[in-house]
Amino acid sequence: MYKNHRIGVVIPAYNVASHVADVVKTIPQFVDRVVLVDDCGTDGTSQLLGTLERVGVMVVRHAVNQGVGAAMVSGFKKALHEGVDIVVKMDGDGQMDPTYLPLLLDPIVDQRCGYAKGNRFLDNRALESMPATRLIGNYGLTFLTKLASGYWHIFDPQNGYLAIHAGTLQQMDLDHLAKRYFFENDMLVHLNILGVRIKDVSIPARYGDEQSSMRMSEILLTFPRYLFGRFWYRVYQKHILRDFSPIALFWVSGIPLLVWGGSFGAYTWAKSFLTGQVATTGTVMLSVLPFLLGFQLMLQAILLEISESPK
Repeated sequence: MYKNHRIGVVIPAYNVASHVADVVKTIPQFVDRVVLVDDCGTDGTSQLLGTLERVGVMVVRHAVNQGVGAAMVSGFKKALHEGVDIVVKMDGDGQMDPTYLPLLLDPIVDQRCGYAKGNRFLDNRALESMPATRLIGNYGLTFLTKLASGYWHIFDPQNGYLAIHAGTLQQMDLDHLAKRYFFENDMLVHLNILGVRIKDVSIPARYGDEQSSMRMSEILLTFPRYLFGRFWYRVYQKHILRDFSPIALFWVSGIPLLVWGGSFGAYTWAKSFLTGQVATTGTVMLSVLPFLLGFQLMLQAILLEISESPK
C-alpha cells in the first residue's frame, strides 16, 4: 500500500523470459498486486511465469496471442477485480525502472490527476542513450498523437510506463481500446473524451539487450491510419455527441478546404508547368482562398483545443 492507496502493477508478458523474473523481483514491496498477463510467447515465458514467487503475484493467461493492448485490458480487469486504487503498467523487458514508481503515483495520490505517464524527453542526458530511430520516430508520432488525442501539453505518448486511477479505468470502455502497439496512444484519445487530467513525469528509459518485436515499417504503415481514425472518433464523441462545440465545425470545414486548396493548387501548378500556360487569376484564387481559409479554421480549432485541454 502506498499512502493509503492499494497499488496494482500489470505486466504484459510476451517473449520476456530473460527479463521478467528480475522485473518482478525489483518491484517495491508497497505494491499489493502484480498481475502478469501471459500473451502466448514462444520463448518459454509461459512456463516461467508460474514459477515466480512474490506475495500478491497472479497470472492471467491468453489462449492465443492478442497483443499488448489486449493483454493490458485483461490485466486492468483483473486488477480492478482485486480492488486496487491505482493501476501501473510496466513492461516485462526491464526498460522501466521500478525505483521511479512513486513519481508516477504521487500525481494521482497528491495532485488528483487521473493518469500519469513517463516522459523520456524531459531528461536531456537520458536522450543520449535512446537509439536514433526511436528518437526520430517519437518526435513524429508525438505530434500526430497530440493532434489526434487533443492533449497538446503531453509529450512522448508512446511511453508505456504509466499509472491510472481505478475510478478513471472504470469510466473507460476497455474493450474499445486498441489491442496491439497503438494501445498507449489510444488511451490518450479515450482519456481526453472523458476530460481526465494527465501529468507527464520525467523518467528515463533503460535500454539493454532486449529485442523489440515492433518494426519501424509497421509503425509507419499503421499508426498514421489509426491516429486519423481516432482523431475523428474523438471529435465526434467529445465535440458533437457529448457537447456540441464550434471546434467540430472548424475541423469538419477546415480540413476539406485545406485539402481542396492544396490539391487544386498542386494540380494547377503542374498543368501550368507542363503546358507553359499561366493560370488565370480566378483559377489561382480557387486554390488560395480555400487553402488559407481552411488553414485558419484548423489553426483556430487547435488553439481552442489547447485552451480546453485538461491540465
